[in-house]
Amino acid sequence: MSSTVTSTARFATMDDVPGVARVLSRSCYDDPLLRWLIPDDDLRMARTRRFFALVSGFGYVPAGETRVTTMSDGPEDAPTIRAAALWAPPHSNPEGRLVALRTWPHWVSLVGRANLGPFVRLFAEWKLAAPQEPHLYLAALGVDPAVEGQGIAGGLLTAELDRADSESLPVFTQTLDDKCVGFYERFGFDVVREVEHPGVGTTTFLRRDPV
Repeated sequence: MSSTVTSTARFATMDDVPGVARVLSRSCYDDPLLRWLIPDDDLRMARTRRFFALVSGFGYVPAGETRVTTMSDGPEDAPTIRAAALWAPPHSNPEGRLVALRTWPHWVSLVGRANLGPFVRLFAEWKLAAPQEPHLYLAALGVDPAVEGQGIAGGLLTAELDRADSESLPVFTQTLDDKCVGFYERFGFDVVREVEHPGVGTTTFLRRDPV
C-alpha cells in the first residue's frame, strides 16, 4: 500500500526531535557540508543524525519554528515524519549564544577538532550574509529519500512562504548543494551572492522577497 499524507506542515514539538533528526540525516547524507565535516561514509549517517538532533533539539524546535510532514502506510499505522524544515522567525535566534554554549561540548566529538575552526568560520560567514532587516531564515529543509518526488518539500516550503507574504517578510537561505538552487528558484528565490570555500564548496545565498 502506498504512503498517504496524514498531516502536513504542522509545527514540531520536542517529542518530534528524533524524527526530525532522522529524516534530515537521511535527506542530507550527501550534502557537501556534511561530506566535508564527516568524510567517513560509515560514520556520516549516525553523526549527521546527532548533528540535527543538537540543532533541532537545542535550537530550532524550542527557540525557532520547525515544520514537519507526517505520512503513514495505512489507517492502522502510526504517522512517521517524512519531511522537516527548520526556520528562524524574525525576532528569535535558535542559534544564539545560549544554544551555542549548551551544544559546544558535543561539537568536537561530532565533527573533529581539525574541522571545528573552519566550521565556525563558515557558520560566521553565513550569519554575516543574512539580511539586516527582519526576515524568515530557512536553516534546513529535507525529505526522506523514500518519498522524494511527491511534492512534499514544496508543500512544506510553501506553508512558511505564505506566512512570509502575509507579514511582508523576505526569506533567506543558503546551500552548498548546487542541485538545490533550481528548486528554490522555482519558489521565487533569487541568488544574491556566491562565496567559495576552499576544500568545502561554494555557498549560494538566496533571497525571496514577499509578493
